Amino acid sequence: MTVHSNVLEMIGNTPMIEVTSFDTGPCRLFLKLENQNPGGSIKDRIALSMIEAAERSGAIKPGGTLIEATAGNTGLGLALVARQKGYRLILVIPDKMSQEKIFNLQAIGAEVTLTRSDVGKGHPEYYQDMAQRMAGEIENSFFVNQFGNTANPLAHETGTGPEIWSQMGHDVDAVVAGVGSGGTITGLGRFFAKVDPTVEMVLADPEGSVLANYIKTGEMGPLGSWLVEGIGEDFIPEVSDLSLVKSAYTVSDRDAFLTGRQLLKDAGILAGPSSGTLIAAALAYCRDQTQAKKVVTFVCDSGNKYLSKMYNDYWMLDQGFLQRPQHGDLRDLIARPHADHASVTVKPDDTLAATLARMKLYDVSQLPVLDGDRCVGIIDESDILWAIHHRQENFQDKVSSAMTSVIETISHKGAIEDLVPIFRRDLTAIVVDGDRFLGLITRIDLLNHLRRGLREG
Repeated sequence: MTVHSNVLEMIGNTPMIEVTSFDTGPCRLFLKLENQNPGGSIKDRIALSMIEAAERSGAIKPGGTLIEATAGNTGLGLALVARQKGYRLILVIPDKMSQEKIFNLQAIGAEVTLTRSDVGKGHPEYYQDMAQRMAGEIENSFFVNQFGNTANPLAHETGTGPEIWSQMGHDVDAVVAGVGSGGTITGLGRFFAKVDPTVEMVLADPEGSVLANYIKTGEMGPLGSWLVEGIGEDFIPEVSDLSLVKSAYTVSDRDAFLTGRQLLKDAGILAGPSSGTLIAAALAYCRDQTQAKKVVTFVCDSGNKYLSKMYNDYWMLDQGFLQRPQHGDLRDLIARPHADHASVTVKPDDTLAATLARMKLYDVSQLPVLDGDRCVGIIDESDILWAIHHRQENFQDKVSSAMTSVIETISHKGAIEDLVPIFRRDLTAIVVDGDRFLGLITRIDLLNHLRRGLREG
């Protein structure tokens, strides 16, 4: 086995696996595991390529500052390479990026500036415009500009493409890729156009992006919104050559997330939501074929960056991507049903220290106090603070000594309108069936319920 002297030497040469647990019609589907790159994604390739190209051209000097706009994994790849090469890195990131990615970036040493994800090109808070503006204001800085940097597609034309060609024994019929910056599909398209022009480049595009419609009609599609990170665009990136793409498939957020989760269950591969988009599109392409074909797509990044979203059942339920059995009453609004062992609670004889630790662990500010299945009180951060602010040893006091025991409950048979006066008094709705505690309903639970109703309507 090879021993590397630097983590950057481990970028590329990722493994290929055939997946057999999905219905692929007459085709065979292969996944190139780009999550095996040291930074956990395919973007490690372009990060190294773009920084080394800037070094060769003299665009970046030792000790300089790299600046980039990224909505996905390019920032993580740049952070990995910049740290190893001794550059400062500033990243401008739309606010829909997962917390795991942001924490990862900051842990490596990148400086993160969050900006709005609901504005487009030309707006002063649009992430690409902001990054370019910052590069003009900071001395000895270089705007990486993955969307217009020719070293981006070159990384795939000279690296990823030849690897696929070799791994597949020079036998590939179609490659399915997405567009974030457009580097992957452009670089691969250029490579396969040279070695085998019959290889079909297929676009996987999130529902809401304008690109699939452009491939199909030549016109920019209506712009929507989507939750999948890192792919899909509201414009055609400068570096993209979409003339190389022969067909396109649109994939909903729901299908992307559920396909990714199924990949983990069936194949043991922990993939991110953009990978779910690609695999869902590849499966649709495979099932559309009438002849056997070998199809390649990617696990673009690791799902460990999405544990709080895609792999969090409660987040998936809040978004409407998973469904529980419906009761037709207020039980349908409870995000964490007690009957499912999903609610976070304490007992009257638990200590205040244990209660505070549980609040911090689950990132909540109040907890119901249960005696058996009966709710006997509510305790929040203020209750704990008043109990211990003079004597810290009071942390060992029992919950019953500090909780609010006068509580207002609502029957699960009540109406949604009955929740409004409870919320107006800054209370949380404690839902019961007789004396039995069923769960809590918060303002955000009601908002999520109403939003799901609008989406389904």
